[in-house]
Amino acid sequence: MFNQNAFLNHEKNPPFLYCLVCILAAVQLKAADDFLPQSKWIGSEHCQSTPNTWLCFRKTVHLPGVLGEMIANIAVDSKYWLWINGKMVVFEGGLKRGPAPGATYYDQVDIAPYLEKGENTIALLVWHFGKNGFSHVNSGTAALLFCAQGANLSIVSDKSWQCSVYRAYQNTEAPFPNYRLSESNIRFDARKELAGWNMPDFSGKLGASIEIVAPNEMPFGKLVARPIPMWKNGGLTDYPEVVKNEKGDTIRCRLPYNCQITPYLHVKAPAGLVVGMLTDNYTGGSANNVRAEYITREGEQEYESFGWMNGHEVLYVVPAGVEVLGVKYRETGYNADMKGSFACDDDFYNELWKRSARTLYITMRDNYMDCPDRERAQWWGDEVNELGEAFYVLDPRGWQLAAKGIYELMNWQRPEGVIASPVPSLNWCKELPLQMLASVGWYGFYTQAFYSDDYSFVPHIYDGLKKYLHEVWQVDGQGMPVVRQGDWSWGDWGTDVDMEVLTTCWYYLALKAEKEFALHLRKLYDANQIGEMMKRISAVFDARYWNGKAYRSKLHNGETDDRAQAMAVVSGLAPVGRYKALLKVFKKEYHASPYMEKYVMEALFMMGEPEFALKRMRDRYAKMMSYPYTTLFEGWGIGAEGFGGGTINHAWSGGPLTILSQKLCGIEPLAPGFKQFRVAPQLGSLNKASAVVPTLYGDIRVDIRQQDHKLGIQVVVPQGTTASSACLAVRKSAFTGYSYSSVRRRIGL
Repeated sequence: MFNQNAFLNHEKNPPFLYCLVCILAAVQLKAADDFLPQSKWIGSEHCQSTPNTWLCFRKTVHLPGVLGEMIANIAVDSKYWLWINGKMVVFEGGLKRGPAPGATYYDQVDIAPYLEKGENTIALLVWHFGKNGFSHVNSGTAALLFCAQGANLSIVSDKSWQCSVYRAYQNTEAPFPNYRLSESNIRFDARKELAGWNMPDFSGKLGASIEIVAPNEMPFGKLVARPIPMWKNGGLTDYPEVVKNEKGDTIRCRLPYNCQITPYLHVKAPAGLVVGMLTDNYTGGSANNVRAEYITREGEQEYESFGWMNGHEVLYVVPAGVEVLGVKYRETGYNADMKGSFACDDDFYNELWKRSARTLYITMRDNYMDCPDRERAQWWGDEVNELGEAFYVLDPRGWQLAAKGIYELMNWQRPEGVIASPVPSLNWCKELPLQMLASVGWYGFYTQAFYSDDYSFVPHIYDGLKKYLHEVWQVDGQGMPVVRQGDWSWGDWGTDVDMEVLTTCWYYLALKAEKEFALHLRKLYDANQIGEMMKRISAVFDARYWNGKAYRSKLHNGETDDRAQAMAVVSGLAPVGRYKALLKVFKKEYHASPYMEKYVMEALFMMGEPEFALKRMRDRYAKMMSYPYTTLFEGWGIGAEGFGGGTINHAWSGGPLTILSQKLCGIEPLAPGFKQFRVAPQLGSLNKASAVVPTLYGDIRVDIRQQDHKLGIQVVVPQGTTASSACLAVRKSAFTGYSYSSVRRRIGL
């Protein structure tokens, strides 16, 4: 008989918190090499920690010659912009704080291409958020740490640097951003501008720097190298469309799609007039987001507000007396390319896939976000869907963001073993038990490891995962998980959530992932014990919850939960013999939010029902798709139908992207990283479909045609991989048999 205590105590590894200390110690040793002992965190004596503080740093150095390489390690709380010899090198560097409690990320930038023989001016503008948010932890001190090393030369931050508070940057009056955001509104008063402070020929003088602490010391803590790329920078670009309202006091500038931008203006004006800048998403999700203001000085002037915002339109609110000479925008974002694609003979699904991809990208930056406006928070229920989508549309650089999030989630694990999100955060950090099971489980941690073929995080998170599943979670006498309330007992938006059935399915899938990780680490005892737990759940599940028509818990009083039926299928707990009855449920019950609808669609394809899966997908997304937006919503509609506040850019709604590529086109890995994969299409009512899936080895390209009762499949197989092909379903009404084209290989992808 399974003995949980024996399982927990067998070959017990050091407690997770001890493991975390070891991890950070290793990081500290690396950081000791990256930051010389003489480098110091520096700031201004006139500022310690005031929200929305901006600091100017400047240093002139003499170089005897041109260097081949010089890596600058740069850490700040919270963001920075870097110029060398008057040329911008980094547009928004730095990551929000919180790789672990009391830790800070740092960037690594090769500055050698910008350096010259002789005098060189290094200038940094640092933005200190100065407050906590749902994705940032305030250190309490505005500061910079800089260390660059080259051949027989080093440049370090110390008291020889100049530093001043840049008082042209100010707070706006109310309304302010909602409490979830660590970013503030930005007001720039051009009458207080330090013109040319970042240029080599600047004739003025900044104040003196003060040294605060050495690297790896509090309040900034351990230094962790940036694990994701620096941002893409599209440069200043003209808007596709610019329209003035009838009064002439508002300029509406259309963007090509929902994107992350910084607004720019070129005006001629007298001094003291206020130009407002915001987007059409300013109140997205029923909460104030970020906006910007510019106070003019006398004459012709240009300005770019560096705090990013997002939307489909940028609005400039222009007072009388201001002559607008030009407006532009700069798109920045996560540095990964959308290499994946999908196309079929129905434009509805093509557009749905594209909007899913756009929504995924708009919710990526420092961390995966639920939305880029209201919260910018790393909610892990959302991230589970997002990381799955990333493998079907983004190149490998895009997969790194989820790995970063995994370390953050587990580094913030509470001493008693509870896992909570969003992290990093100090003003809201809650255990949502079902989200946490999804995170550590099959669709979360395991998908990230298996699809990327990167299991490097597994040794670091395994003990914490084990503690959460077997000490925090409890099972009853039959081995079934006991429903946890946690800090927020949330299973999904919408109605008729059967929490007990959902809990059992999510817990089973978490065990399934844990077992695979145990096997990977060769913890065979653990794997066997986990397997016994899964067998017990599987043996009891049908008897406890099946009522002859659907899966329902005894305490569930509402309508039958479509989510619960879907999770029973995708977990493998529902036997094939139940599928006919479950299909009737799916045709009747429509309770899932877009977050959980992904699993309903997946279940239908697993049941061999692609035709109805496509019909339900169209029915559910039709209203959302009728709006002229390029992104998908938090709920099925706007306003009262929005769920949770109703943002118009919520990537948990992007499940169709995964389903259309993975299930309809049937492209799924059979070995880590798609080294082996299968193509098992289910076109349903469609006649043709094609997809591109990026992998470590190159792009998988699949073209499928269904005509005259025959199915043709062409596959481009990347070098170093193998593929198998199968047909799971065609139109049942037309079925007489299958024919296949040969799988072909193209060398050198």
